[in-house]
Amino acid sequence: MIDKIVLVTRQTRLEGLVERFNSKGQAKFYIEHAGGDFADYEAEHDAYRRALDALRRSLDLGLKLQAMDRRFAATYLFNEADLIVTAGQDGLVANTAKYVGGQPIVAVNPDPERFDGVLLPFSVGQARAAVGLTLEGRARVRGVTMAEAVLDDGQRLLAFNDLFIGARTHVSARYRISFGGAAEPQSSSGVLVSTGAGSTGWLSSVFNMAAGLAAGFGGKAPPPPRLDWEDRRLAFVVREPFVSRHSRAGIAAGLVPEGGSLVLESLMPSGGAVFSDGVEADFLAFDSGAVARIGASPQKARLVVPG
Repeated sequence: MIDKIVLVTRQTRLEGLVERFNSKGQAKFYIEHAGGDFADYEAEHDAYRRALDALRRSLDLGLKLQAMDRRFAATYLFNEADLIVTAGQDGLVANTAKYVGGQPIVAVNPDPERFDGVLLPFSVGQARAAVGLTLEGRARVRGVTMAEAVLDDGQRLLAFNDLFIGARTHVSARYRISFGGAAEPQSSSGVLVSTGAGSTGWLSSVFNMAAGLAAGFGGKAPPPPRLDWEDRRLAFVVREPFVSRHSRAGIAAGLVPEGGSLVLESLMPSGGAVFSDGVEADFLAFDSGAVARIGASPQKARLVVPG
């Protein structure tokens, strides 16, 4: 039985600037001095705050309502009596789903004019009905596949969209990769592993780059993989692999099958990391000797969608 609604929010760009420069006036001076439009920051902030106020009113359903900034999601103890509502861009869904276990998520688009909302099926005006159906157990819920990196010491990191395995800085990452019965040492800009939900994001940009290179040099680029949210396969690509006496590029991309894994062993004395969903603060150290096994997680995100 659900007895609490947890509303996960995010800082606006304006709030981030005020936090950085200590006052709105100083933030305005910085943006305008750089030639930016500070009014756009204010309009975005005001629209988001209006949406949150309306959303809070619509979620007055007799249950406890707790609002929480996404920065605290990693340390908050979600439980089986929580129903999760997110209000923000698609990334907010990704960075919340990893921590809520099997609890349903109602993802709300607070500003459809600014946010595409691939993962945001509900407007503020539709949120109350979606939450009501979820409370009654009549909502349609999609089980979204998440990726999982497990280190040999037992540490585990989930990703809704993608995992990135590489170096914390812009230096080349060195590791040994094993996939499909083959293995080789590599030096690259890192390895990107994407879920079906994430395949239209960062992964798509890699294929856009490949298409541009092919067009520029008279070749033909491969089409990007088409993976549904529920697909238990993961797509991976090695970014900018370098061939040398000590590194190869024979394993450059592929689909990790359900039940299979991509294995990487770090050859970096320091600075190696496994990042989740583009958040640098959400990582596992991946230094020499560490072995990461990456595959589809048994845990799925449960996203409420229109019936």
